[in-house]
Amino acid sequence: MSTETHISDGTPVLELRGLCKSFGGLQATRNVTLRIMPGDRKAVIGPNGAGKTTLFNLITGIYPVTSGQVLLFGQDVTSWPSHKRTSLGMARTFQITHLFPKLSILDNVLLAIQGLRKSKFVMWRFQSSYRDVYEKAYGLLDQAGFLDRKDTEVRNLSHGEQRQLEIVLGLASDPKILLLDEPAAGLSSGESVEMAKFLMKLDPALAILLIEHDMDVVFDVASEISVLHFGEILETGTPQQIHSSAKVQEIYLGTG
Repeated sequence: MSTETHISDGTPVLELRGLCKSFGGLQATRNVTLRIMPGDRKAVIGPNGAGKTTLFNLITGIYPVTSGQVLLFGQDVTSWPSHKRTSLGMARTFQITHLFPKLSILDNVLLAIQGLRKSKFVMWRFQSSYRDVYEKAYGLLDQAGFLDRKDTEVRNLSHGEQRQLEIVLGLASDPKILLLDEPAAGLSSGESVEMAKFLMKLDPALAILLIEHDMDVVFDVASEISVLHFGEILETGTPQQIHSSAKVQEIYLGTG
């Protein structure tokens, strides 16, 4: 099924139907239902222990579901392993960076691209042997504003820049939906502003679902926000609706 078909036929990029997960007697997610269309920018927020990371682990296939369904482009992928979901068009970043600090920015991107391919990548071979890989890497770095620093070692980047680079690596698989697990975690307020700007520059056709504690980033990036509380969606609305919701302020923001 082509990308154009996904976009034109009204099929959600990602759909969750009554998703539940129990760990023994603890119900971590309860009947979570969500639809994400191409180009959507959605966020899931909630206090620690609300079940946000568990939800991401169910979506990406790290945890098996207890009940409910996960659909990608209308296909039931509930029982699929993570790598198979990636091949269909899903990518995810994690709270902790997974970069090679002593390698250059370019080498990190090359490895991410080649890691998705069946052929073996040998670093000391001529660049011409991997022209398509290099062209793709240069394209990703150009879009993200890293091309002029492609030879810089990753350890010399700021923490915020490393978080941005990790998102670039997530784009190496040409995903149609990108799941961002707290992209602003550990960033200063200035770095968070830069992260929000970076996310808003991404391809508008790319669907994004993020979980995040930094409300400034959430309100800047997301057009729709779902509030997770004790594993279930308490409320969904625009940033303005969520910001002014007395119920959300009482439960999530600790007011009232």
